[in-house]
Amino acid sequence: MSQATVVPAPQRDIQPKGRERRAFPRVQPGLVLAWLVLGIVALWTIAPGLFTGHNPTSGKARDKLLPPSSEYLLGTDELGRDLLSRMIHGSINSVTGALVAVGVGLVVGTLLGLLAGSLGGATDNVVMRVVDVLLSIPSLLLSLSIIIILGFGTVNAAIAVGVGSIASFARLSRSEVLRVRRSDFVEAAFGSGGTFASVLRRHILPNSAGPVLALIALQFGSAILAISTLGFLGYGAPPPTPEWGLLIAEGRNYVATSWWLTTYPGLVVVAVVLSANRISHSIRKVQP
Repeated sequence: MSQATVVPAPQRDIQPKGRERRAFPRVQPGLVLAWLVLGIVALWTIAPGLFTGHNPTSGKARDKLLPPSSEYLLGTDELGRDLLSRMIHGSINSVTGALVAVGVGLVVGTLLGLLAGSLGGATDNVVMRVVDVLLSIPSLLLSLSIIIILGFGTVNAAIAVGVGSIASFARLSRSEVLRVRRSDFVEAAFGSGGTFASVLRRHILPNSAGPVLALIALQFGSAILAISTLGFLGYGAPPPTPEWGLLIAEGRNYVATSWWLTTYPGLVVVAVVLSANRISHSIRKVQP
């Protein structure tokens, strides 16, 4: 009698419960650090009193040009004012100025880009020629020209920087509107009887907003740098109002003896600009 051949059943790779592999998103230390830097600066702007108890505009003459110590963590300036306090309170002018600048560029530039990309024809030609003119003028020269017309001050400097960023928002929003407008679902929306306003609101705007968000983060860092530059040149907040660019300008005469007056405000500006650029890069990477 022949014996039946027994085929062993395939063994399953059984793992104890609780050991199943799970795919976790990889933590990016650079991105976490960027958000941490911007979060701290935002807290400086919202509640500066939580981080310092010194007066940012008045000091003690006997404490002038003191190096960093336990009493003055970042030292004092030529008038005995606490540098850390002036940096923290200076974020109010620098950050709010950058937000105003980004808001001006975003609203005006995106509106021009939407009109150019949606209407086309003569409107597109006129808008893009205006954008070409703005791009042909150096941003610092354009900002200085507008400040001369409007006058000195943080708000006027922010508006001037915002006008310089209109062209970037207009070009990007126009290109995204043209890309989305040629999509099949937009053509189907028009074919099903959708009006221009409804298709623009429901389909074109939501699907073209991603790259604009990345540009907002990038322009925020650029606005911080531009406003600090204008403050350094004396076109921003007037003394004794603290502002990051003004702090660097006031400390440049003491670089040889009191290095902390320019080093620490400069590091803050660099950290904020690099953090904004890093976040902008991460937003661009997640776009399809």
